Amino acid sequence: MPKNYSSAAVEPIVKQFNGVESAPQPKWLLPLRKSGIAQFSELGFPTLRDEDWRFTNVAPIEKLNFTPAKEISANGAELKILSEAAFTKLPGNRLVFVNGFFSAKLSNVKSGGKDVRIESLSTSLAKNSALIEKHLGKYANTANNSFAALNQAFFTDGAFIFVPKGVEVAEPIQLIYISSAKQNGETIQPRNLIIAEANSKLTVVESYLSTSGAAYFTNAVTEIVAGESARVEHVKLQDEATNAFHIATIAGEFGKTSNVTVHSFALGAKLSRTNIRTKLAGEGLECVLNGLYLTKDDQLADHHMIVEHAQPHCASHEYFNGILDDKSKGVFHGRIYVHQIAQKTDAKQTNKNLLLSDDATADTKPQLEIYADDVKCTHGATIGQLNDESIFYLRARGIPKDTARRMLIHAFAGEIVERVKCAPVREELDKLVWDRLEANHHLTVK
Repeated sequence: MPKNYSSAAVEPIVKQFNGVESAPQPKWLLPLRKSGIAQFSELGFPTLRDEDWRFTNVAPIEKLNFTPAKEISANGAELKILSEAAFTKLPGNRLVFVNGFFSAKLSNVKSGGKDVRIESLSTSLAKNSALIEKHLGKYANTANNSFAALNQAFFTDGAFIFVPKGVEVAEPIQLIYISSAKQNGETIQPRNLIIAEANSKLTVVESYLSTSGAAYFTNAVTEIVAGESARVEHVKLQDEATNAFHIATIAGEFGKTSNVTVHSFALGAKLSRTNIRTKLAGEGLECVLNGLYLTKDDQLADHHMIVEHAQPHCASHEYFNGILDDKSKGVFHGRIYVHQIAQKTDAKQTNKNLLLSDDATADTKPQLEIYADDVKCTHGATIGQLNDESIFYLRARGIPKDTARRMLIHAFAGEIVERVKCAPVREELDKLVWDRLEANHHLTVK
């Protein structure tokens, strides 16, 4: 197949793979990495000609001087960002990574219960990798996702979480990624693998933060496996530097009667994209994808997802709200794919965008692809400004105009936040979103 991209940016990256190839690693991992670099070499960076990327131009990422970020010793900057970050005061295990490398100094790891494993991926690979070999790279599709392929080739470290059958991890597990990149083009590529066996339960909170203002690049992949009747809640918070670029892939396969919720909160970065792909592989399960993006200035936040209904009697619900100001842009592309076998599917997809500026834009493309005949599937999208009638209603009850606007904006964001099941995490998110909206006068005063 002829390549439809310029090799100027791809070839230097491919050449850097020699360093990864010679690094110590399990024998089975090197072929997986080679497969990733081969896929990336074939695909290159996506362009606006690619249907799944036609609203998001990644040329600024392609132009970066791709330089793998180096391991550094944590100092006052990292400690400061941790002290100020959401969630860090919550109890439970906390794995902290700086520039993509595990920091024992900043982490707080204790026993999660009988046979529960909460550790860095590099540690797990070094001591007992049989379980990882069974799952790593099996869910994040690299055939049409060049960024997932790039991560598969170059990932440095990340989290490995394993919860055995019937075990509940009561407190949320935190994965915190801090960028301390000093140079433009420094690239951080974390890899997470989360396995929840049958009848287990856990909550994972994955945060991306920064101590620097460099134009660095985070390219993350998280794979989630939920066994029969497992209960998994995954919360991702992207709050990176305003010059940063952030691409993430969340891929999962869920078993019979499981219940999995994936939340994405995009607040930072100059350009961000979260690719979510879930396979509903067992009967009678429920999957919820829920997200909020707040953008200002010239930020772009993109969410692209595919929910694959591969078995009957499954339910999936997608709710994504965007609040956009200045010249920022929000993108939503959701696809519900229903196999012929997946009768009695119940799938809903909703995307709502609130434009606070005449220059803000939103591109939304909800899709249904249905091959079964006994299903209940709906989708819808809205793009608009604050409702004048709602403002008038509140003002008629003595509420000042600015206060009325803030109330409506907070309520719009609250629709998403309130779906977070873990109460301590929900309360921290609610405070973070509230403070972020209040701090930005562009979002509240017109």
